[in-house]
Amino acid sequence: MRHYQTLDTVSFNAESGIFSISAANAAVDAKIALRREGEYIALSASYGPLEIALRPRYDALIRTLTRLRPIGGLQTSRELGSTQAYVSVGLQGDGALLLRPTIVGDASGHIGLNFSISADARKELYSWLGVAAE
Repeated sequence: MRHYQTLDTVSFNAESGIFSISAANAAVDAKIALRREGEYIALSASYGPLEIALRPRYDALIRTLTRLRPIGGLQTSRELGSTQAYVSVGLQGDGALLLRPTIVGDASGHIGLNFSISADARKELYSWLGVAAE
């Protein structure tokens, strides 16, 4: 069974252009940081010293997030990236956004981080990204 770390605290550094979502009062530093880089979004997902960094296309990310709908029984319903490095996304009935950045080694395994972004933090993320309002 997957364990999702809830991220609920948002910050934005206007100087660096980095939008961060972190876990308040967590025992381990868990964070997702994003920055727009031309037609890409640099996404850094970290849990303690472990980091997965991905660069999905901005327009593909927006299109994916715009089309998300809660689907009963499914945790993540869409993937964005390649077969070796991707982020799975899903929307929960309570408005939380599930993000699973994943790196695939080969057919024998993968490494991924499981994050749940609270509904309020998701709304701020969507606003920063320019995702159309629901």
